[in-house]
Amino acid sequence: MAEKEIAKDDQKRADEKERFTKKDVLEIIFYISLVLLATFLIVTFVAQRTVVEGNSMSPTLKNGDNLIVSKITYKVKDPERFDIIVFPFRESKDTNYIKRIIGLPGETVQIDHEGNIFINHKKLEENYGAEKIKNPGIADEPITLGEDEYFVLGDNRNDSKDSRFADVGNIKRSAIIGKAVFRLFPFNKMHVINHDFYGDR
Repeated sequence: MAEKEIAKDDQKRADEKERFTKKDVLEIIFYISLVLLATFLIVTFVAQRTVVEGNSMSPTLKNGDNLIVSKITYKVKDPERFDIIVFPFRESKDTNYIKRIIGLPGETVQIDHEGNIFINHKKLEENYGAEKIKNPGIADEPITLGEDEYFVLGDNRNDSKDSRFADVGNIKRSAIIGKAVFRLFPFNKMHVINHDFYGDR
């Protein structure tokens, strides 16, 4: 009789263990699914990590910098002059560019052969550029931006493919992926990216 009671107790404990094990597995699957869903929503609608390749934004950003790009900033406000933005290269959707906004919708942009930038025929005072522009590209003639277009430059003005070149051109607002807001890596340079202006808005 005692042996039967012991056997029943053992079977009961085994059943409970199996039930708890199944419950634990289901809970783990549930939480993993929540994490994956949250990650998908964040990457799709809120923010994404972007790695800088090349030195076109030097000295502000360097090759290998890991950035957090906000996808919601421009849902609630318009892009501003000197914002650093990420957008796809029109000739390769798998390649993203990161540049600084210089010209805003409706403005006329021109760069003279002295490297000066003019907005609506007024010289733009700013000191983001690492050096004077040597090649104004197509901006040696006035470029009037459409109602949803932006003119962008890299901070490393003489080592940047940007709106001065026809294969990049003006950037439509709908093409902007987001605004670079935080440098995540290298860790010793981790900080909020400064978009404060150094000249005229």
